[in-house]
Amino acid sequence: MRCRGHLWDAGATIIDRHSEARDVYFVADGLVRVVNFSPAGREIAFDEVGAGGHLRDLAALDGAPRSASVVALGETRTAACAPQTFLAMLHDNPDIALRVTRALARIVRTATDRIMDLSTLDAHNRVHAEILLETRAAMTGANTAAITTIPVHSDIAARASTTLETASRVLGDLSRQGLVTRERDAMSVSDVANMAPLVEAVREQF
Repeated sequence: MRCRGHLWDAGATIIDRHSEARDVYFVADGLVRVVNFSPAGREIAFDEVGAGGHLRDLAALDGAPRSASVVALGETRTAACAPQTFLAMLHDNPDIALRVTRALARIVRTATDRIMDLSTLDAHNRVHAEILLETRAAMTGANTAAITTIPVHSDIAARASTTLETASRVLGDLSRQGLVTRERDAMSVSDVANMAPLVEAVREQF
């Protein structure tokens, strides 16, 4: 497959949602975030994609404009191919086409969950939900977790669709309650079971 490689610095915009290009990007190394911005300029994060992932195949599949921008969270290496090349690859490789389909299914499921949270949870509970989501892959015991890739407050705010001030206030409250402790190399959650009701109790009302 004919692709063009590129190395991006942290913070670089890899894909601009206003661009008319329809190239598909593969992440060879690094981590990127799929984002959009409110009219007031607040960042809204949709997804994060690491090495082995692919980006913006929707524009190649349906020919419609891009729906979001993509920025590098650290030094990132990508490979880009033209939409015609990407579609030919899917046509000739059923296994790859199935992987792309499954990735799109994951996006739909994630979007459904986020729509539900936006509809049923207030900003404080959405921050709780984001922290609980991080604990899924960071459990160190039956009821404890250590998030080693420590999310900064602005990242949590972007993923929870709220302001930096709200995210900071909620994390401060959790810290004072002893539920979350920020250490040098990790964010520790001391009582996952006690955090979950902060979200589930609200969801069950709907």
